[in-house]
Amino acid sequence: MLFGVAGVVLLSRGSSVRKGLVAGLAAAVLASGAGTAMLLDPIGDERSPSTRPAASPSATPSPDPTRTPLLAALTGDAPLPTETGLRRALRAGLRDKGLGRSVALSVVDVRTGRPLLEQDPGRLVTPASTTKILTAVAVLKALGPDERFSTTVVAGAAGEVVLVGGGDPMLTAREEPVHPAPARLAELAEEVTEALGGAPVRRVVVDESLFTGPRLGPAWKRSYVTDGDVAPVSALAVDEGRTGTRPGAPRVPDPAMDAGRDLAKLLGAKRVGRGTAPDRARVLAEVESPPVSALVEEMLSRSDNDLAEALGRHVALAVGEPATFAGEAAALRRVLGPLLQRAGVRPELIAVRDASGLSRDSRLAPAVLTRLLAVAARDPRYAAVLSGLPVAGFDGTLAERFRTPPASRAAGEVRAKTGSLSGVSALAGVVRTREGRLLSFALLADGIGSTPGAQRALDRLAAVVAGCGCR
Repeated sequence: MLFGVAGVVLLSRGSSVRKGLVAGLAAAVLASGAGTAMLLDPIGDERSPSTRPAASPSATPSPDPTRTPLLAALTGDAPLPTETGLRRALRAGLRDKGLGRSVALSVVDVRTGRPLLEQDPGRLVTPASTTKILTAVAVLKALGPDERFSTTVVAGAAGEVVLVGGGDPMLTAREEPVHPAPARLAELAEEVTEALGGAPVRRVVVDESLFTGPRLGPAWKRSYVTDGDVAPVSALAVDEGRTGTRPGAPRVPDPAMDAGRDLAKLLGAKRVGRGTAPDRARVLAEVESPPVSALVEEMLSRSDNDLAEALGRHVALAVGEPATFAGEAAALRRVLGPLLQRAGVRPELIAVRDASGLSRDSRLAPAVLTRLLAVAARDPRYAAVLSGLPVAGFDGTLAERFRTPPASRAAGEVRAKTGSLSGVSALAGVVRTREGRLLSFALLADGIGSTPGAQRALDRLAAVVAGCGCR
């Protein structure tokens, strides 16, 4: 669902809560009277709602959207928090033992881009899934929000068709309706049958040559695939290589061949092989992914690693880098570098090794996250970044967080991307202060003991900023 307000376009992910939140945010933008457009993980050890086991009923009632001021109206002349005020308000929370040895943090005023409070803002720390914020901004900058990715079937040798992967991370063999509506393998099969006039297909060849290089990222745990966190990266996959619908189900070791077998069943073919499409081959069928804006929202909301790696490869291809892990890392620095330099941050503070944040070798400075979030909040080209961020206590990877006091008072007030790896917990997003000022923040703790304890501590810190005049 689209909302156009004062030149700003916001994209809703379709749930009733999401529609209400985005509509409320649109009203906030309209009410702000500001000239700036304000748009109001991994996941490794963390599970997104699509793959994690269902949460047990909470003893604490869910925040009630009819009673909670969801992203209330911003005021154009809201006072700016001071460094002294923020430091005083956050002092006790930053000493929380749950955060481990140290916390790197950055808080920035969205309207001006001015840093308000920073603690080790240039220190490179493990970002986990907050890396996906970089991927989101980069793909929207490199390709735009309306780009789609095609999966095609072309004619091969006699009795043979070639299934060509176009890097669509949402291609599905399932029939149940989902949002956003994905490209479907069954539709491809129907178009092939019609194009061939009913002629039999004896063999399906899979072409995944669009993406190259290793299928598993630098410093990835091999258990990521067996635990269902991510599939081996391929330009051709169906249902993200999942072996079933059970949460945490393992991924297949060869997504492209698995996709070929699924298509072969639909076409009645007996053989499946690997190859490349002939030059100038006749196109028999084609389906398209949802637009990049919708893919970005899904990636951020569910902290979807497969989506992130596919989008990272497309950023690489867009700027002439190889569609590999090294290529996407270089592409992120190239695409985001000018945005960061204009914000006064050195691009060298990006030292990531993948697009999803699964690599333990990735490093990132919190200042990178706050500056990119501030850019996204000011520029409608990046609307999907802000509307894709999970809303505290309501959806995505924050659905079960911000549920108990004192953090619960910030439910609906914080939109943020989570990040979690063993020993690492992060939270980065935007928050409206009590007096109506929109801030971007990044909190990265990379020496923690207990993940739940660190998450609760980060939630409390974000809630302090939300409830703080801090002058």
